[in-house]
Amino acid sequence: MNIGFVGLGIMGSPMAANLVKAGHTVTGYDLGAERVERLAGLGGKGAASVVDAVAGADVVITMLPDSPQVEEVAPLVVEYGRPNLLYVDMSTIRPETSREVARRAAAAGVRALDAPVSGGERGAIDGTLSIMVGGATEDVEAARPVLGSLGTTVVHVGPAGAGQTVKAANQLVVGGVYGLVSEAIVLLEASGVDPVAGLDVLAAGLAGSRILDLKRHTMVRREFAPGFRIDLHHKDMGIAVAAAREAGVSLPLTGQIAQLMAAARAQGHGSLDHSALLKVIERLNG
Repeated sequence: MNIGFVGLGIMGSPMAANLVKAGHTVTGYDLGAERVERLAGLGGKGAASVVDAVAGADVVITMLPDSPQVEEVAPLVVEYGRPNLLYVDMSTIRPETSREVARRAAAAGVRALDAPVSGGERGAIDGTLSIMVGGATEDVEAARPVLGSLGTTVVHVGPAGAGQTVKAANQLVVGGVYGLVSEAIVLLEASGVDPVAGLDVLAAGLAGSRILDLKRHTMVRREFAPGFRIDLHHKDMGIAVAAAREAGVSLPLTGQIAQLMAAARAQGHGSLDHSALLKVIERLNG
């Protein structure tokens, strides 16, 4: 297919590269010219603007930081996309934003899906992302050949906006696990126990998780090169808290994790990986 891809950041760049590897013609745009050039070097095409990326595309994918960016780009996709265009927004944004994008797209004859992802930079590189998709069933099925090049788990979770609600649930769980792993490291070290050995045992038992598998050693070494930045997880926790308010439910642990993420950002760790939540727990303990 001809695919327009807007947003070639930490996640978007490897995702676009995987689409090229799968044989699609991918025309990419990003505010960073070097990212566009990198895609072109991998066999894709560079676009000079969002409109340039959208023109002639069968499918348009956006992978943007937050709701305001999607609200800026989506109208251009809808206006300049070809009839019956399939527009897949893979950003993590507010569910209500996705619902509004879908409503406006439908009015213009564009098929819109919200399809946020989980799996981090490693999953984007390996093409093993978990993709939660909201939208009409027939549109989800039309998108599967493309999404299958990006992830190993592609699940239709409901109508427009449902993908974003599931992603909010994902982020509150991920944030909670990072918080607990951070506390486990602090406890082990303060007790004179080797945290590497301790976490190795935890990872093999009921406490095991993808986060322990991928991040326990880098966390013990205090290596926080960003795969997913604190700044973005702070934004996502705001989405989770707002979704809980809209649904009328109380999520007390989610509120605590949101505050810890806010503290990490306030302490100047926003550009670090979200595993840097450990730095906040350490600071609480002097």
